[in-house]
Amino acid sequence: MSGTDAVDPLSKRRLKMWIRLLGVTRGAESRLREFLRASHDTTLPRFDVLAALYRRRDGVTMSELSRMLLVSNGNATAVVDRLESDGLVRRTPSQADRRTIFVALTPSGLARFERLAEAHEREIGRLFKGLSEADLDRLTEILKRMGGAA
Repeated sequence: MSGTDAVDPLSKRRLKMWIRLLGVTRGAESRLREFLRASHDTTLPRFDVLAALYRRRDGVTMSELSRMLLVSNGNATAVVDRLESDGLVRRTPSQADRRTIFVALTPSGLARFERLAEAHEREIGRLFKGLSEADLDRLTEILKRMGGAA
């Protein structure tokens, strides 16, 4: 640690804020995982893959999907395998390069995601119902500033 870090009067408070932010994030994620499992018989990784494919309706390559989700190709492949076996996504080989596989939602996957997204939004609303509109505005502004610092 440099000498300037040791004298920063906000250093300990920033550390406590970081720990609190992690705690809130992990707690909310844990509750969402349980909600999706118990109420919708699915997992957060499956939801995340469906959400990514919903944003890119024409489909993406498996490599693009991995990058979008910040996971390894192997992790993305395992989730896509299960979604494909459930008829929610389809894989299509590229016409230009047979080694490249595109993955996209099926009509059934699109309908399933839309139902899940509505329930997910309601659950997020319940998780953070204690925040007023002013709280949300302030927190959003702070998080935007923090995003620029990273």
